[in-house]
Amino acid sequence: MSDGEDSLERAAAERRERLKALKAAKELSETPDDDSSRNAVDSNDDQDGLNLKFRNYLPHDKQLQEGKLNAPELPKFEDPVAAAEPPVEQAEDPFLNMAPKKPNWDLRRDVQKKLDKLERRTQKALYKLMEEQEKQKQLEEGNMTAED
Repeated sequence: MSDGEDSLERAAAERRERLKALKAAKELSETPDDDSSRNAVDSNDDQDGLNLKFRNYLPHDKQLQEGKLNAPELPKFEDPVAAAEPPVEQAEDPFLNMAPKKPNWDLRRDVQKKLDKLERRTQKALYKLMEEQEKQKQLEEGNMTAED
């Protein structure tokens, strides 16, 4: 047990020494030097005479308007796309564009009524076939239930 107590006492003593060293280092860092005291005085002067800079805002107070900064001058930018001359286009023959884009558009227009009528008949025929299949399924189910 004495070994355990000794090790605990040693650890506590080492910890106390580290804490004392940290406290001393903190006190040294907090003590004002001659240079740091001058900086503190300078910062107080800046706070008394606020030096505000307004870049994007124009204050209403005339005293504050003196702090307004002029807009920065941007360098000239030459657009390479605008500087390049557009390529000269060759004139196309206007008679080539007279042909319709879809050559069979008139055939579709003429046949569309017939196609619509045919589509309706196809749908009716499919519906009748489905009804007949349903009737046959019901008859088969009816026959199976009667047999059971």
